[in-house]
Amino acid sequence: MKIASWNVNSLNVRLPHLTQWLADARPDIVALQETKLEDAKFPVDQLAAAGYRAVYSGQKTYNGVAILAREQVRDGFSDIVTDIPGLDDPQRRILAASIGGLRVVDLYVVNGKALGDEKYAYKLDWLAKVREFLARELERHPNLVVLGDFNICPDDRDVYDPVAWGEDILCSPPERAGLKAITDLGLHDSFRLFEPGAQHYSWWDYRQAAFRRNMGLRIDLILIGEALKSAATAAAIDREPRRWERPSDHTPVTLELDI
Repeated sequence: MKIASWNVNSLNVRLPHLTQWLADARPDIVALQETKLEDAKFPVDQLAAAGYRAVYSGQKTYNGVAILAREQVRDGFSDIVTDIPGLDDPQRRILAASIGGLRVVDLYVVNGKALGDEKYAYKLDWLAKVREFLARELERHPNLVVLGDFNICPDDRDVYDPVAWGEDILCSPPERAGLKAITDLGLHDSFRLFEPGAQHYSWWDYRQAAFRRNMGLRIDLILIGEALKSAATAAAIDREPRRWERPSDHTPVTLELDI
């Protein structure tokens, strides 16, 4: 089974990219972030024509998450969650569903804007509440996959210039501690099961020719529970869609499981 995550930065704009990538890469399950679409406008028919079913939770202009599954994936979506206890947030950033023997949790983590900003404080509180939710999910669902745009670089290997970024937003110790508290539940960063080295990124700014110069960050993650660790056979960052015309600033990350 091939699982992927991709912040498409507007599904309305990037739908041709998505359908092309689905045809090329043939993932079984895909989590999307920043769809930026109200539910009534989600392209259900176009994705069905591409061979995928979908569940989604969106809003106009901002945020929005979705999970796609190939028609061949057994069972349908069940136990769908879009809001979690203790987190009163109208922003559509969380979507969980069971499918194909997996519990999939799609996250679009708060950016935080800047250290000291009220959005930064909210990010840290958001992470703490999501951790509580994931702890309960892991108790119920050992085959847990948590994936999405985390808006946090796990460590300095995931930053093109750790000195320049220092302890700024996306790299600050409290943010990294919030992410570590989540992985300490018993979740593994699947990419690091296969690639320990630096200079592997999933996001590049549109400015300063950042992609060509590989001035990026690895902030798109696929975390898996201990029960799935032995089933993981490969993980990758697919840079190709970032080369296309009018790309998202993120590119897909993938994980293959022998299940």
